[in-house]
Amino acid sequence: MISHRLGAVLFVLLHIFGVSWSQPFPNYHVDFEDILKKNEGPKWWQTGAFYQIYPRSFKDSNGDGVGDLNGIADKLPYLKELGITATWLSPIFTSPMADFGYDIANFTEIAPIFGTMSDFENLMKVAKKLDINIILDFVPNHSSDECEWFRRSAAKDPEFKDFYVWHPGRVVNGVRHPPSNWISVFRGSAWEWHEGRQEYYLHQFVKKQPDLNYRSPKVREAMNNVLRFWLAKGVSGFRIDAVPHVFEIAPDAQSQYPDEPRNDWNNDPEDYGYLQHIYTVDQPETIDLVYSWRAVLDAFEYENGGEERILMAETYSPIDIVMKYYGNGTTEGAQLPFNFLLISELSNSSNAHDYESTVMKWLQNMPEGRTANWVLGNHDKPRVGSRLGKDRVDMLNMLTATLPGASVTYQGEELGMTNVWISWKDTVDPSACNTNPSIYEQFTRDPERTPFQWSKAQDAGFSNASKTWLPIALDYKQVNVEQERQRPLSHLNVFKQLWQLRKESKTLQLGNTKVKAVSDGVLAVLRSHQEDYALLTVLNLFDGVETVNLTQSFPGLPAQFKVLVITERSTAKVGDLVNSSSLQLHPKDSLILQSTSSYYSYATNGEVRLLPVLGVYLFLAQVVLYVSNR
Repeated sequence: MISHRLGAVLFVLLHIFGVSWSQPFPNYHVDFEDILKKNEGPKWWQTGAFYQIYPRSFKDSNGDGVGDLNGIADKLPYLKELGITATWLSPIFTSPMADFGYDIANFTEIAPIFGTMSDFENLMKVAKKLDINIILDFVPNHSSDECEWFRRSAAKDPEFKDFYVWHPGRVVNGVRHPPSNWISVFRGSAWEWHEGRQEYYLHQFVKKQPDLNYRSPKVREAMNNVLRFWLAKGVSGFRIDAVPHVFEIAPDAQSQYPDEPRNDWNNDPEDYGYLQHIYTVDQPETIDLVYSWRAVLDAFEYENGGEERILMAETYSPIDIVMKYYGNGTTEGAQLPFNFLLISELSNSSNAHDYESTVMKWLQNMPEGRTANWVLGNHDKPRVGSRLGKDRVDMLNMLTATLPGASVTYQGEELGMTNVWISWKDTVDPSACNTNPSIYEQFTRDPERTPFQWSKAQDAGFSNASKTWLPIALDYKQVNVEQERQRPLSHLNVFKQLWQLRKESKTLQLGNTKVKAVSDGVLAVLRSHQEDYALLTVLNLFDGVETVNLTQSFPGLPAQFKVLVITERSTAKVGDLVNSSSLQLHPKDSLILQSTSSYYSYATNGEVRLLPVLGVYLFLAQVVLYVSNR
C-alpha cells in the first residue's frame, strides 16, 4: 500500500516539475548517458589543462640568456601551482636553430643549448613526482639540412636516396627552372637547388628545412622509431607540428609536379598567399599518416602498459578536414586535433553572437564521443591580451576553463603578458627576417616569444645574462608571477581559481553544455550535471553596462544563482546571490555563477531542464515518513 501511494506521489511530483511521459525524449543520450557512465571518470587528458612551454623563453638556468631544461625542471612546481595537467615543450632537439628548433638535425638528441639527455631525464623525474605529464613536439614535415639523413640523401646513398623530395627541375629553352611554382610559407620558391646532387629539393618552410618524403616506407619507419624512442623515455604524447604539409601531390606519369593556381587578391609573387595551395596542403594521405602514428602509440601502450599516450595535431585546415584527424569508424586518430577557431575567427570587435557561433562550430562538427579542446594562443600567434584586449584576459580564461574538454594555455597568458615590440635590428624570427624593414612586422612571431616574467628582478627573473635572446617586456615589473601572487584577483589568481574549480567540479568535467549569446554583448555558457551544481559563465564583452535576463535564453533556470568566481572588474562579491532574470554586468565583467542547490538535467519537449535534486529528496523523505505513519 505504501509503495502505491509513494508511486502516485512521485508521478504527481514529476508532472509538477514539467516531465510529460507522453513526450518524446530527443535529448535522451545527451542527458542520461552520464547516469550510465557515472562510475567512469574522464581520462587524464580529456579535461586536461595543457600548458605550452617555449623552452628558449621559460627559464634560463646557466646565464646564457636562453631558457633550458634545467630551468624548466626548476620551475615545474609553478605549473603544479597553476593546476596544470600536462606541459607541451616546443622542440628541444639538436638543431642549428635556423627556425629555433623546428629545423632538427637529430630527432633523438637534446640540443646543447637546452642541456643534455641527463637533464631531460631529470626533468622527467621531477614531472613524475609532481604528476605533470610531458608532451614533446614532433616535427615530421622536415628535418634540418644539417641532418645526417639529408647529407646522405644528397650524396645518393642508397639507404637515404629517397628520404627527401628531389627533382631535376624543368629545362625551358636550355634554362633550368624549379619543378613547379610552389611557394614557401616563409616567402619565395619552395624549391632549392643542391649543387652536390644537381637537383632541387622541396622545402615548404625555410631552405634549411628540407621536406621529408613520406611516400618512402623507410621515412615512415624512421619517424615511427623517433616516436618509440621518446615514448620509452616516458613522455605522455606528442604535439604534431605543421601536419597539413607532410604530403604534397605525387608527381604525374612524366614525374612532373603541377603548378598551383594563384589568388587574385594577392599581387606579391614571393608571398605564400599568392597561390592556392591545393597540391601542397591537406592531401588525403595525411590523415592516414596520423592514424598510423596513433597506432604506434597504442601499440606501445599495449606492450608497456600505463596511461594512454596522446597525439595533439596542429592544423589550421577547414573544419571538415580537421574533424577527420579524430579518426573514422574503424581507426583512431589524434585524440586532440587542435581547435584554433578562437584564434582564427575572433577579433577585438567580435560580438557575443560571433563567440557563440565560433564555439558551436566546433561542438556541432565534432564526431560523437570525441573530446573538444580550446586553444587561445601559441608561439606563432599574437598574445591574447594584444589580439583581443588586456581587459578580456580573465573572461577568455574563464571561457576555456568552463567549456567542455581540454584547453591549451601558452606560457604567460595566465599573467596577461602581451606582445613586445621588437625592432628590425633585434628581430630573429626567420619568417620576418626573410622580408624587409618595411613589412617585417606583418610576419614576425618574436613579439609573442619574449622571455617569461617571473619577478621584478633583473631580466624579469628569467635570466642573469647581460642580454637575453629577445628583449624583456617593458611592463615586467608590474606583470610577473611574484607581483600577481600578491593580488587576490590578479590574472594569475583568477586562473588558479578556474582550474581548481575544474578539478573539483563534476559539472565541468562531465556535464552538458549550452552556449548562448544573451545579447550582442553578453555570452553565457550553462553547464549542468545530474550529480552536481549547475554552473553559469557570463561574459560582458564590451564597455557598456548590461542587464540581462538569463531565463529567456535558458528556460527553467533557478530564480537565483550564487556568485562563485569574480575578477577585478566585478562589483559583485563571491557568495552574493543574483537574480537570473535581471543580472547586471559592468563593462568587461565576467562571472561564474553556481546554482544554490544540486541539479540534474532531464528532457521534456525537446528541452533540457534542471531538477533540484536535494530539494526533491528532502520532500520525498517527508512524504515517505508521512505515508509510513499513516
